[in-house]
Amino acid sequence: MAAHRCSYTTLLLIICSLPMFAVAESQETTLTGDNHATAVDNPQTSTETAGQTAEQPAVDRLWEATEVEEATPDDADTDKQDTSTPETAVPSVPQPKDDFQEELVIRPLHSGDIYASFQFRTLWEADFMRGNKVSHYRLFPKSLGQVISKFSVRELHISFTQGYWRTMQWGQPFLPSPPGAELWVWFQDSVTDVDGTWKELTNVLSGIFCASLNFIDSTNTVQPSASFKPLGIGNVTDHSFLRYATLPREIVCTENLTPWKKLLPCGSKAGLAVLLKSEKLFHSSFHSQAVHIRPVCRDWQCKTTSWELRQTLNVVFDLHTPGQGKREWSLFKMFSRTLTEACPLASSSKIYIDITDNPQGEQFEVSPATPLLSQAMVLGDRRTFSVYDLTQQVTFGTVRSLNLLIRWKSSEGDMLRPLLHGERYVAGYGLQTGEIHTLMYNNHPYRSFPVLLLESVPWYLRLYIHTLTVTSKGKDNKPSYIHYQPSKDRVRPHLLEMLVQLPPNSVTEVTMQFERALLKWTEYTPDPNHGFYVGSSVISSLVPSIVAMDINSTREQPLFSSFFPCKEESSYFVRVYTEPLLVNLPTPDFSMPYNVICLTCTVVAVGYGSLYNLLTRSFQIEEPSPGLAKRIANIIRKMRGVPPL
Repeated sequence: MAAHRCSYTTLLLIICSLPMFAVAESQETTLTGDNHATAVDNPQTSTETAGQTAEQPAVDRLWEATEVEEATPDDADTDKQDTSTPETAVPSVPQPKDDFQEELVIRPLHSGDIYASFQFRTLWEADFMRGNKVSHYRLFPKSLGQVISKFSVRELHISFTQGYWRTMQWGQPFLPSPPGAELWVWFQDSVTDVDGTWKELTNVLSGIFCASLNFIDSTNTVQPSASFKPLGIGNVTDHSFLRYATLPREIVCTENLTPWKKLLPCGSKAGLAVLLKSEKLFHSSFHSQAVHIRPVCRDWQCKTTSWELRQTLNVVFDLHTPGQGKREWSLFKMFSRTLTEACPLASSSKIYIDITDNPQGEQFEVSPATPLLSQAMVLGDRRTFSVYDLTQQVTFGTVRSLNLLIRWKSSEGDMLRPLLHGERYVAGYGLQTGEIHTLMYNNHPYRSFPVLLLESVPWYLRLYIHTLTVTSKGKDNKPSYIHYQPSKDRVRPHLLEMLVQLPPNSVTEVTMQFERALLKWTEYTPDPNHGFYVGSSVISSLVPSIVAMDINSTREQPLFSSFFPCKEESSYFVRVYTEPLLVNLPTPDFSMPYNVICLTCTVVAVGYGSLYNLLTRSFQIEEPSPGLAKRIANIIRKMRGVPPL
């Protein structure tokens, strides 16, 4: 009887537990459906969609756990009473309103190098402009979201670059950046103390990206009056909320790349980010990584806005070895890895290969071949690309691995010269005075266009602004706009902005004389004889376009061609950076203190040591020892009992 009673009790407990499992299963099913409404919004096959639904990423599971409210005792009683209608017990979960896309653009260069540009974009529909606090983050990194909210940032642009982009050999980059570190920020009009907020922001970003941004202060920060307009929505005219600074000597290494990769939704575990191997990226001719945050329109009427986080990484590989007699490259040769899958959280994951100069395949051959082709307006020209969609299973083939390979058949072909190019150098002799020369090239055969030149010079190079000259084709070229802010010693740098009209097919030269200042001995760097770096000049212009540009920024187009807003069909925006300058300053002989210390210590040791010995040594009279004959005589006299001599 006891055994039967135990079996009945167990059966009763199982029957009573069935409704509770039904409610829990219904809640989990509803949460999973809402979560994948936005997370998996890509044209994948039914097999991949089912696999992603079955195996949700850890980020989605974390999002589900934070949204489900804990049940109180009263809620538990209510659930027991309403087990017949489990739909009423499901809490309302807001759908995530964000999107993630990734792209890789590969462009063979005429110099034999390979240009690879990674583009990662995260769109997030959140409102920070009105002071609203957001506590839920899914794809957008929480560290940057808190920075935007705390410091009331409207736009933030930061880049870390190792090397110099050679425009005349490689053409124009998709996203330009100067050597070293560059940071420019637009603050919201609600910020009262812009300088204080700027200082705190640089310290926070220095910790996030493991960089030396904490060395940005008033001595290397400027407030441009015409350059660096906002790239997002909103026409801000008050430049008092803009700050711009550069660190031309900043060294980029692995410790800067690691936190950059951690900002991606999939990190470096899946998608295109698996190719970002540090030992390969930093063995390149040029490497640049950047983060851009700005508000953008979600539709063409701009009724709803979103925050756009765009992470870019540009790298140029030198893969042409003349001794081998062949030119070929592959993903494995460049990055030591191949692609196996797209990022599960990405709605779009594509690879573009520029085949504009190879329409019939007479110069190089790409394998595996793809039937997908795409045309895009890039830097005023219509380019053709082979497209590989990583969200499609057929892209990887049966081996579940993609290793793009290109073999050159011919090295013939000429590169079109960039329409706008800039250079800068220092002239003069001695360590007292010098002259800065800035050259701006307009290679258009028959069109002239204006350019905006920004020069930021440190305070220890004292500019003689009355020596400013602008010449084009041997004649004076008077600028239509000049803004100059003189420097203050150890407080702020020089700022010079000019609007100059460049004649067609000409070289415009801007020269200024300066005088070198003598620094305090504590202001010199540990290697003062190496020299002091001066940041790059910035040249901004609307360059005439060969084809009609697309002015609809919300239309579906590749990420690499949609960063700078285009408002005119006949021109496109270009920003060019010149080389940074390396200037020698009057440097004292820092070995002299060492010589003085050595000489002083020697004098003290010899003089004081001798005097101390004379004062503390005791002198005693010591009789000289007798000779050998006398000692023998004394021995004999002692044996005879006679007193010694």
